[in-house]
Amino acid sequence: MFDPTAFENMKVVVEGALYDLDLSGELLIIDRNDFINTAKLSRRYEVTFSKERDGMNSVQCTFIMEASLENLAAELLPSAQSDRLSGCHLFVKFSFNHQNEFAIFQRIEKELQDIWGNDRTIKQSIIIDPFQSEEWIKNETMVSFNRLVYEDQMDDIITMIEYMDKSLDKLRMII
Repeated sequence: MFDPTAFENMKVVVEGALYDLDLSGELLIIDRNDFINTAKLSRRYEVTFSKERDGMNSVQCTFIMEASLENLAAELLPSAQSDRLSGCHLFVKFSFNHQNEFAIFQRIEKELQDIWGNDRTIKQSIIIDPFQSEEWIKNETMVSFNRLVYEDQMDDIITMIEYMDKSLDKLRMII
C-alpha cells in the first residue's frame, strides 16, 4: 500500500483546517496551487485566504509549503540516514496595499515580530507601478521559519493558523 510522504500528510491537515474555517465563514479561501516541478523533483503547495470579501482592498495571507528532492529522498530512503532532512520548509506571505509611509513599514514589522517571535525572518517587499502615484504601494511581507518543519510537528502547524488569523487582524488595523 502507498504510504504518503510527510509533505502530503502536512498538506492534507493544513488544507482541511483552512477549508473548515472557510466553510464556517471565518475566512475566505481565494486561491490554491499545488505545484510539482518535474525538472527538480520538488513540490510546492500554496493556499491564499482573506477575512474580507473585497479582494482589491483586503489583506491576503498565503500559506506556502515546499519540499525538495533532498527532503523526499531523505524520507523515502531510510538507508541514507538523513532523517533530519525529511521535512518541509514553511513560509507565510501577507499581501496588501497601503500608503507609502515609513512609519507603516515599521509598525508592520513590530506587530508581526510580536506575533511570530524573533526566531522568524520577516521581510517586506514593495511593488510600485511606475505609471501611477507612488502614494499607494503593494506590500508583500514574508515570514520565514529558517528551518525544516517535520511531520511530528503537525500541532504546531495548526497553531500557525491562529497566528496567521491574528496577523490578518493586526494588518487590517494598520492599513
